Amino acid sequence: MSDVQTLPAQSAPPQSRLEAVDYPGRWRALPVLLVATFMALFDIFVVNVAAPSIGAELHSGTAALELVVGGYSFTYAAGLVTGGRLGDLYGHRKLFVAGMAAFALASLLCGLASTPSQLVIARLLQGATAALMVPQVLAVITAVFPLEERAKALSWFGLTVGIGSVSGQILGGLLLDWNILGLGWRAIFLVNVPIGLVAAVLAWRVLPVTRGAVAYRIDLLGVLGTSLTIGLALVPLVLGHSEHWPVWGWVLLAASVPAGWVTLRHQQHLARTGGHPLLDLTLFKHRAFASGLAVNVSFFAGFSGFMLAMTLALQTGLGLTPLHAGLTFAPLGVAFGAAALLSKSLVGRFGSLVVTAGTAISVIGLGYLLGSLLVSGSSFTAGETLPAMILVGIGNGLTITTVIGVVLSGVAPARGGVAAGMLVTAQQFSGAIGVAGLGTLFFGVLGTSASRVGFDHALEWAVAGDLVLALAAFGLSALLPRRAKA
Repeated sequence: MSDVQTLPAQSAPPQSRLEAVDYPGRWRALPVLLVATFMALFDIFVVNVAAPSIGAELHSGTAALELVVGGYSFTYAAGLVTGGRLGDLYGHRKLFVAGMAAFALASLLCGLASTPSQLVIARLLQGATAALMVPQVLAVITAVFPLEERAKALSWFGLTVGIGSVSGQILGGLLLDWNILGLGWRAIFLVNVPIGLVAAVLAWRVLPVTRGAVAYRIDLLGVLGTSLTIGLALVPLVLGHSEHWPVWGWVLLAASVPAGWVTLRHQQHLARTGGHPLLDLTLFKHRAFASGLAVNVSFFAGFSGFMLAMTLALQTGLGLTPLHAGLTFAPLGVAFGAAALLSKSLVGRFGSLVVTAGTAISVIGLGYLLGSLLVSGSSFTAGETLPAMILVGIGNGLTITTVIGVVLSGVAPARGGVAAGMLVTAQQFSGAIGVAGLGTLFFGVLGTSASRVGFDHALEWAVAGDLVLALAAFGLSALLPRRAKA
């Protein structure tokens, strides 16, 4: 392991290879890292608000809009593990800076797109660049924050996850409402350019130089197999509804199973023969990682589907403007942030029981919302979501913040990049499954109806589906090691 040295202010920060180092600038570096987390999540959700405007200006069909929304998620999810491994190999700071600068460039291309095809390609590129920078966030946090400070750092990470997810709806509505310089929907992409460039410069100055302890070679077959498996699964999930679930979609979805099996066998073979597999399957031997990942998958699937169903019901069903619909999510974001910050002190006393409490509170909030919908019927209003939004925000803030810490609690800094990549990939993939599953349920119940009653009934079923997933997360939380500290 490299020794940590005190360097002049103009010099690069110290390098860490195996264990967390006492890097004095770690709290100054944290906000720069969290910018990447915010931007990546913001760009997932903001396009939902702008989709009608994009379709009208570019004269794009439903399939093209689905690719604009889902193409980002595809390349983002497919590249995350590779991005984590590249960070371990070449250095997390280098990959973070390169990914952030490339993300700014891809955002510029999105904002300048004049045809649906150009925007789809730019969004695919944007997702791929996000996959380079995001895994480095948790890898650096794991490497430079000692165990006694890591829970607090991860609380800020969890807070950023919540704010980034919800602000896509709120800030997206504001940007569309303000119509800055007449840019319309293009502003949601162009705003990333100056922020990304400034963050890249700051990151080069303040982030420590950390990397994995072993110079792993990139497993090209693993990259291809993992990307192919995720692609075969996500493409039909993204396009299935708009294309009325064609036969080719089911064929691709079925083909993802053998592709995944072959990839898994290849990874196991490399591990047995002393190679360097892309996926570190030994991480699943740790109870905290395996059970925490399971809770994460179930919870994120429900949350992503919930956000989609609520957005559709508020804008199309209730006829709210994008801004008004976005502001309806504000109580959820505030409650999420408060709970995320509070979770640090709670987990110090109660360990992973905080995850159980968080999932339980989310279950109560979703149950309250479902009950309100059933009682109010077609007279349901946005104001009636307030108690549920607060409860769901508190539950999500406690759960997401704490379970991330639990998943990474037993991971050595040298394996932080690949562990973070696997974690965020699971979140992203489960989010896509949640959107596809609950979205299909929502549209299936809605059918051809365009009435308030139809949208309210569809929302009832979507919330019920999310409630089932939250209950599953609550049950899975019992598998978490109780002494795990986030």
